[in-house]
Amino acid sequence: MSFDLWLVYLLASLALSLTPGPNGLLCLNHGVRYGLGRTVFTALGCITGMALLIGASLAGLGALMLTSEMLFSVVKWVGAAYLIWLGIRLWRAPAFTAGIQAASEGGPAARPISRRRAFTQGLLVALSNPKALIFFSTFLPQFMQPGTSLLLQFAIFAGTYAAVEFAYEVVLAGAAGRLAPWLTRWGQVFNRVTGGAFIGVGAMVAASQR
Repeated sequence: MSFDLWLVYLLASLALSLTPGPNGLLCLNHGVRYGLGRTVFTALGCITGMALLIGASLAGLGALMLTSEMLFSVVKWVGAAYLIWLGIRLWRAPAFTAGIQAASEGGPAARPISRRRAFTQGLLVALSNPKALIFFSTFLPQFMQPGTSLLLQFAIFAGTYAAVEFAYEVVLAGAAGRLAPWLTRWGQVFNRVTGGAFIGVGAMVAASQR
């Protein structure tokens, strides 16, 4: 890939990352509730999932999903079920008022999520939308170079997008800390708004067509 073409891909990756989606929403929620340190692992899970989707699209799975109604439906319903389940958990989650108060004062949040669980949630949210896989399958071929190693192209595509997405999600999680004083009063409302958003995204995934 030429440097000029890579710059175009970099700008396209930035535009994709800035588009509101479940990855950013999850990092925003975790940033507020658990602090930046734990949310770094959430973001690592998200970019790992996106890298796997890029690899799968280069391997042809996205094209296969375009032609297989059954495969698309299975992935769609599994992804929708996970997003809705996560949304219900967020909706019902306690406000963690004490933890938010501590975070706003520079202290650790109460009952922090484990690094492994934060990573796993980020990974599963990234993998839960079959439309992302199909999108990469139609987006990446515009930047592929015939005759160039597929592994090298995967490293460039995945590495560039992961770096942009990770930076965006960490910045988002860090900025979320500014909401902490407000959430000492409205933490339950925040949980229900983000939980409802995940339920809505899950419903959209369930209603999506190839």
